[in-house]
Amino acid sequence: MLLFTQKQLPDLAFKTAVKKPIPIQCAQIMEPFEVETIEGTMKGKAGDWLMVGVTGELYVCDNAIFNKSYELKNQESLLGKGRSNDK
Repeated sequence: MLLFTQKQLPDLAFKTAVKKPIPIQCAQIMEPFEVETIEGTMKGKAGDWLMVGVTGELYVCDNAIFNKSYELKNQESLLGKGRSNDK
């Protein structure tokens, strides 16, 4: 099994890719919060974003990363308040 670490970029033939412009839903949360995700419980800080992914999964996005990665669009939310994922 290959192991890649953060200490050194592996000598591979990397290609350039650009993330597809897929709209997602998000809300900035102005107090500390927790989200149950598919990878366990994530903690968000005041000012971080609660994101709804392309398959409806919830996750946290750090505010600094959000500002580098996303641009807010001026449109109404596609999700209603109090949305439930219970099935």
